[in-house]
Amino acid sequence: MRLRTALSVPLVALAVATSALTAPGTAQAAIAQTAVPLPITFADDVVSSGDRVFVSSGATGTDVVVTDRAGVVTGTLGNLPGPADLQLSNDRSTLYVALTAGNAIAAFNTGTLTEFARYDTAAVGAGCPQTLALTGNNLWFGYGCGGWQGGIGRVNLGRQPAVVSTTSVSGQFYGQPLLTSALRNNTVLVAGTPGQSPAEAFVYTIGSGGTLTPRNEAEWNSIGSNMRDLALDPTGTTLFFACGYPYAVNGYPAGDIREEPVSAVLQTGAYPNAVEVSRDGTLIAAGIDGNYEPDVYVFTATGTQVGSFELGARLSDAAIAWQPNGAHVYAVTSEYWPGGTTPAVLHVLTV
Repeated sequence: MRLRTALSVPLVALAVATSALTAPGTAQAAIAQTAVPLPITFADDVVSSGDRVFVSSGATGTDVVVTDRAGVVTGTLGNLPGPADLQLSNDRSTLYVALTAGNAIAAFNTGTLTEFARYDTAAVGAGCPQTLALTGNNLWFGYGCGGWQGGIGRVNLGRQPAVVSTTSVSGQFYGQPLLTSALRNNTVLVAGTPGQSPAEAFVYTIGSGGTLTPRNEAEWNSIGSNMRDLALDPTGTTLFFACGYPYAVNGYPAGDIREEPVSAVLQTGAYPNAVEVSRDGTLIAAGIDGNYEPDVYVFTATGTQVGSFELGARLSDAAIAWQPNGAHVYAVTSEYWPGGTTPAVLHVLTV
């Protein structure tokens, strides 16, 4: 790992105010919004450890950008082969980075920004890891380098040294499945198929030995099409899908994915592409791939909208994250495809 502090992109902070929806009879509040250009053109994922924010540059990139909580760039984790999905440990002391082009997963100390482990996934036939989720000592990863080569792998962090393996559900996905887990429930893992129409999702119960037992799956066309993101609430009770269609982020009971959502309907408008639940489960941030509407919305757990933000550029798929204390949402806009020339931008949204 190499930490760079010299930056080639000037830091330009733009403060804007948008209106938040408030309870009837109260004055409308202003929501602060800051935008900071990043030294990358394409952004894949964003996470917040509290004092720091990390933004990955995707399967064709080489860097994870590091900022402070206000979005000011402080350095870069460089020389990484294809940093894609990011996952923090529950205590936020470790950052895991899926290295798609390197067939590995790297582990960094979020305080010192030093890499202390790298787990080889190719050795067990799990090339091109791209998505991550964590349950206790199990670090799960979605992998796959070609058609119908997708599967779910596992890094057993409880062993020293850690043991990398594949699971019995490997090979049932066309590409790398999207993964999500619950902060306070280590018995459930959800996998979804990105970009597929209709979308598919599978809920698994995690056994004591790290085995995955199918619990239920979405019925044909029940959750929509062209899935971009998915998220569980901290208890693992409610599962949210951001799909190109329907034009809302719908919440389902994780134990029973049915045709009609019974938990919540988050009215975002067309082409939802991101969803993230706050650590305490009381708020949900959802984003869309839109041109003329607000890009990020904030809802209560029951679906009441409490705020919205216009970013002025395309929100990257799944690129939103809550600050652990719930005070800010971080959102990243970037080019549609890697290889552009416009800098990616980190938006710090005060809730």
